[in-house]
Amino acid sequence: MTPSDELSFSVSPIVRVTLLSFYGALSFPLPFLAQTTDAPIPPLLLWLAILLGFVLLWAILGEKVLVNPEKIELVHPRWLPRPGWSLNWAQIKELKLRTTGQGGIVYYFVTQAQDRAYLLPMRIAGFSRLLKYVTAQTGLDTSDIRPLAQPWMYFTLFLLSIFLWIFDIWVISLGGSLHK
Repeated sequence: MTPSDELSFSVSPIVRVTLLSFYGALSFPLPFLAQTTDAPIPPLLLWLAILLGFVLLWAILGEKVLVNPEKIELVHPRWLPRPGWSLNWAQIKELKLRTTGQGGIVYYFVTQAQDRAYLLPMRIAGFSRLLKYVTAQTGLDTSDIRPLAQPWMYFTLFLLSIFLWIFDIWVISLGGSLHK
């Protein structure tokens, strides 16, 4: 890879599939529960809300990191009213470490003006290639930076969401026979 390459990095497929599956497993039973319990919210309204949530989650997970010799940029699908950001490589002064509330570590690009910090996207496919590109463009040492979550964590969450789906389907099928 040379610094003249233009690259695009998307959210890792394992992250995307896991979060969409987990969202589905948590929300899918709601219309059935509303119908079974005679909730004041109509099931059709819940189905529409679930569909809207799925589309929004899909769009948020559709963010991309674009890098070229001039800049690094975080972009979202055009129809999503969520701002991205763009930084010229010359603006970047350092990568600053911060701990999260859950004990994880994230990194922020700090600009020369120190007016704002920009979160380094860490859940993308090809993260190590992105770090090599950042180092090539800025000269910053990225050797100690690791992805926010390891793949085994997402595999575990995906496995749990599969168990949730199985349980959801079982309870819904059982609930339908008990409700009659």
